[in-house]
Amino acid sequence: MLNDLEKKRIENAVGAFVARRRPPAHIRNEVDLNFRIAGQSIEIFEIRPVWQGNGETHENPIAKATFIRTRNVWQLYWQRRDLKWHIYEPLPAVRSIEEVIAEIDADPCACFWG
Repeated sequence: MLNDLEKKRIENAVGAFVARRRPPAHIRNEVDLNFRIAGQSIEIFEIRPVWQGNGETHENPIAKATFIRTRNVWQLYWQRRDLKWHIYEPLPAVRSIEEVIAEIDADPCACFWG
């Protein structure tokens, strides 16, 4: 598990990234961006309303990063069309969450933003 200090640092870094990438306020009811910390992983996802759903929303995964404490590295994952997380081969392990964010933002292989 991530400790409180690590969680706060991650919330600040990933939160700033998500805030910068979010769509304009006037369309956020149609598409939005958010993240969550689950255990030792961070998941970034898009939120869209369910078609003909009564206010229901659907989350579309964008990226996942997991902290491997024994190696002190972050592993980055992307979701393929089989709906399973796969290690992101161009950058399988990095030392900081900031490096993870930079790779997701740049998306040189079009795995995260299409």
